[in-house]
Amino acid sequence: MSVTLVNKQVGQIGFGLMGLTWRPNPAPYEEAAKVMKHALEKGANFWNGAQFYGPPHANSLQLLEYYFTQYPEDADKVVLSIKGGMTPQGPNGTREGIQASVDKCLEVLKGKVKISIFEPARVDPNVPIETTVEALAEYVKAGKIGAIGLSECSAATIERAHAVHPIATAEIELSLFSTDPLTNGIAETCGKLGIPLVAYSPLSRGFLTGQVRSPSDIPEGDLRAHYPRFQPDVFPLNLKLVEELEQIAKKKSVTLPQVAIAWVREQSRTPGMPVILPIPGCTTVARVDENLTSVPLDDDDLKQIGSILDQFPVHGARYGGHIAKYMSG
Repeated sequence: MSVTLVNKQVGQIGFGLMGLTWRPNPAPYEEAAKVMKHALEKGANFWNGAQFYGPPHANSLQLLEYYFTQYPEDADKVVLSIKGGMTPQGPNGTREGIQASVDKCLEVLKGKVKISIFEPARVDPNVPIETTVEALAEYVKAGKIGAIGLSECSAATIERAHAVHPIATAEIELSLFSTDPLTNGIAETCGKLGIPLVAYSPLSRGFLTGQVRSPSDIPEGDLRAHYPRFQPDVFPLNLKLVEELEQIAKKKSVTLPQVAIAWVREQSRTPGMPVILPIPGCTTVARVDENLTSVPLDDDDLKQIGSILDQFPVHGARYGGHIAKYMSG
């Protein structure tokens, strides 16, 4: 199934940039650029980053500026989606706030690459989504950004935003650990409106890589240590789901991440569903190859996976703390 975003065809699996900058010990830019280059060469030309994926002086934007300084010929090959509008106090969806965020992103990128899609990272509960979208629409008209996306929005919010200005993408967490968008109206609304759904964390922050077998596998300073699903009281319960899914991968002689990404992609086949574009992230060339290897899942596979999901429910919310109130708002 082909995917077209802002009038450009993109690969069926995108590339998430978060892990390259938002971690306790990020890779040097030179090494990160090798991973990005390989992802592009393998067909993952939809890149998703954020103004807050790392500190103000070293986030996705600085990495992207570095990359396109090294490879200026790639600027027209990439569809770049950037999230912004976040402050330490929470989302700022005011006209002034969201436009200031775009301006800062453009300043850091130095014209090396265009922002194809800009997304308010979260809905500001104090500002109507119409106000935020209207402010971004001014920037689309002025040619400062290519299109508007949304992130962590409810179905109703997507409809309200789309009524103001066409929405290019809606980004939401979707994985074998986070299936709610398929039943809470978000995916259905995207399908009805023809909005591709960008599925972030398709590997559930490492759970579905099979590399995280206990809380002690999480490095010191890693944000996952604060997420509800990784807490010691529920971790063993969630690991049971991983272990059951690993049996599917073993039967098919593929890896668990490949099964997990394929499952997300397969949801597009369901009548009424939108095009779904998973954006796994990684930090090595080998992981790029693994994540971008297409694995078919037949009806029997999907039925067996569905049965596993019914028998082994996920324990713990997606987020905890103050950020939880900004989910799917």
